[in-house]
Amino acid sequence: MNNKPVSLIMAVFTALAFLVVAKPSALQPRAADPAREKRLEWFRDAKYGLFVHWGLYAILAGEWQGKRSLGLGEWIMFRTPVPVREYEKLAAQFNPVKYNPDEWVKLAKDAGMKYLVITSKHHDGFALFKSAVSKYNVVDATPYKRDILKELADACARQGMRLGFYYSQSQDWHEPNGAGNNWDFPADDKKDYDQYLRGKAEPQVRELLTNYGPVALIWFDTPRMMTGDRPQRFANIVRTLQPNTLIDGRLGSEGDYVSTGDNVIPPNVSGDAWEVPATINHTWGYRKDDTDWKSPGQIAFKLVDIVSKGGNYLLNVGPMSDGTIPQVSQDILRTVGRWLQVNGDAVYGAGPTPFGGELGEPSARGVKDVRGDPLVYQQIQWRVTTKPGKLYITFFDEPRAPFALPAIRNTVKRAYRLADKAPVDMKIENGRAVLNLERPIFDPMATVVVVEFDGDTVQR
Repeated sequence: MNNKPVSLIMAVFTALAFLVVAKPSALQPRAADPAREKRLEWFRDAKYGLFVHWGLYAILAGEWQGKRSLGLGEWIMFRTPVPVREYEKLAAQFNPVKYNPDEWVKLAKDAGMKYLVITSKHHDGFALFKSAVSKYNVVDATPYKRDILKELADACARQGMRLGFYYSQSQDWHEPNGAGNNWDFPADDKKDYDQYLRGKAEPQVRELLTNYGPVALIWFDTPRMMTGDRPQRFANIVRTLQPNTLIDGRLGSEGDYVSTGDNVIPPNVSGDAWEVPATINHTWGYRKDDTDWKSPGQIAFKLVDIVSKGGNYLLNVGPMSDGTIPQVSQDILRTVGRWLQVNGDAVYGAGPTPFGGELGEPSARGVKDVRGDPLVYQQIQWRVTTKPGKLYITFFDEPRAPFALPAIRNTVKRAYRLADKAPVDMKIENGRAVLNLERPIFDPMATVVVVEFDGDTVQR
């Protein structure tokens, strides 16, 4: 099948999901909070995480009753729409005998990722964990009969991987009073929404924070109808049970960090803590017809671009219904991981660029993008990340002439390639360090040159 039409459709629905459901908070600095900053220490260092969207929708793989469903794989129940009584029959088919949590965690580590976030319950209402408040879960409703999250938590503990849980607190298409399902149930404004929150969502979040060891973060989503004290009730549960657990930016009130729109990378530097949730193809949950994969080079660029602006990159895979992560996803992630093994100092624990001109230029005509933000024409040749006394200049395209570093007042001491510590020829011209990079460029994916200077921070 020619995948270009599929790719276009998926891109459109991804954009619509962002515009309608997951509008991000503005990346604005906030008042200092020592407790929050302490919670965020590991997050600011980690920079790169694995997102996993998995559930009953993986069985359908983008098709319902032999017909292709438009949109994201995990939204098939909503897009078709599928009646609750028909969709819940899928649970009897869910038997992921190839699920190997240790292999999943090893993949994340091989990829260079520092935390893992999995969908504990998505909008379809089905839980990948044993729940006392709803039998619609993997232990009670499927032939698999095993707690997927418990096994993953144990694997993460064995391998030293931080684990977080995605939880759809607002939308639950399986529940009569949950938000989102108006084909089986009344419109949202006619529902007893707090009955759903108090009867299922809040107790399940308590279960997640009680039964699975330390939880790095709770990734709430789509804060429809999360008005009044509703967000604070969830925040109180988190702070009471696991005070160090981070809350993302989609609860309905300010979290510990900002979640941008899906696949939306801000154009400029922000000092607040933030994260870009992103797909490796176009969908989140598995679709068999979406094979438009991002290349390792594209992912490496997005990762360094995000870090150079002060953010984190949470990159998704969608396992198949048998528990297998598509091999092409694994190959892409491991290729990026091999690059990070020798260039990771430019990413982990690194600060943002002190410059900014390399990121791009705003439209001179004041053109805006689809979200109404000023359009920035992105430059992609190089990015800069920082650590005390060091600039990490990552080149994604070979400079065609000696490269002149933007002027800084610090004394520049030396330059070398990060991967092999080979010195880079450098001279000072008119107060600017000029690098003469060898050709061909050392690494076909990206080359990192370290420039050391006097002092801890760049003086401009």
